[in-house]
Amino acid sequence: MTFAETRHLNSPTGARLAYQHRPAEGTARGVILLCHGLAEHSRRYRRFAEALAAAGYHAYAHDHRGHGETTAPDAPLGRFAARNGVEAVIEDVMAMRALAEERHPGLPVILFGHSMGGLISLNTAVTHPESFAGVAVWNSNFDVGVAGRAAQAILAVERMFLGSDVPSALLPKLTFQAWGKAIPRHRTLFDWLSNIPAEVDAYIADPLCGFDASVSLWQDIFELSYRAPSKTWITRIPRTMPFHLVGGGQDPATNKGKALDWLAASLKKAGFSRITKEIYQDARHETLNDIGAQIAIRGFIAWCGRVTA
Repeated sequence: MTFAETRHLNSPTGARLAYQHRPAEGTARGVILLCHGLAEHSRRYRRFAEALAAAGYHAYAHDHRGHGETTAPDAPLGRFAARNGVEAVIEDVMAMRALAEERHPGLPVILFGHSMGGLISLNTAVTHPESFAGVAVWNSNFDVGVAGRAAQAILAVERMFLGSDVPSALLPKLTFQAWGKAIPRHRTLFDWLSNIPAEVDAYIADPLCGFDASVSLWQDIFELSYRAPSKTWITRIPRTMPFHLVGGGQDPATNKGKALDWLAASLKKAGFSRITKEIYQDARHETLNDIGAQIAIRGFIAWCGRVTA
């Protein structure tokens, strides 16, 4: 089975999850579940999955609700769900975990997430704290602070007057567009994703990328941002949990990687000690599609080896 062959799984939430699987080569060492970011999809992780498979890891990646080829009655493009979107997207991840466990019993399962996927991954881990051998959070921003509360207020007003299932009028200007303009001499407003023009162009040309998120999806994203690092939730995870944090030093979406510094400090304060953090100073938002990607992937595979040893 190649990673580009889409399979489907019926989730208990009612979603028909589109997913990709790349089997491990040789003796399998573990399973890695991949959670993609906002306004993209799982097939963009083919090269990463191939590298993981070559290192002995089964790689699974699914399209989240409102993304890619996944379908659900309450989740059109750009929305997790009409209600309880956070709970639904987490349970979809657990459905993928159950599938992996059924196919590969006894192997350790590592949860990886990029950007929004990192928010989902950490929230899944705190909701199901005994289910994963390690958690990787790449290019995610949990340090949204007062600005995040202001955004939530804006979204509440938009929801009141516009509804929850329409694109937000203001959040794209405050996020994607602002991040694009933050790149000096930017060629496109998506240059914040990568230093490599061909990667940016591929994202722009992809019909499943770059769409506007709904008001409710933005609200769910901020709920994910505040929820997992809070004392009530993060302390549910065993303090022996290994974490792998990665950021880009030129990524405006994470304040040039400082959001990952904040998350590392928060985890350390909560009593976690097995924290690996790398800030790749020249990288932008998509570490896997930027300069130095192979170095980052090798570092991640080495970390997985320690987790699954």
